[in-house]
Amino acid sequence: MEWRLFANLAETAGTKHVEVPAEPGDTFGAAFEQLLDAHPELEDEVLDDEGELRDHIRVLRNDANPFVKDDGFETVLEDGDELALFPPVSGGAD
Repeated sequence: MEWRLFANLAETAGTKHVEVPAEPGDTFGAAFEQLLDAHPELEDEVLDDEGELRDHIRVLRNDANPFVKDDGFETVLEDGDELALFPPVSGGAD
């Protein structure tokens, strides 16, 4: 599986794409742990002091938040899933 990273998270990891060994049938949580194992420098930016996902960090599985649409970290991955991690985005016209 591949994670796509955006903005400062991509800068911190030094890449916009991170391949992890998760496969269909594994959980979203396992893929997330593999991402942090591959790039532990992301932990301070995405996890709070209790080791929970920070409120302002967004994760997507196939363009949907797995904590809203699916079973959060227990969501079972399927072939072709797209995973993404990004900080809040601000901007726009005044």
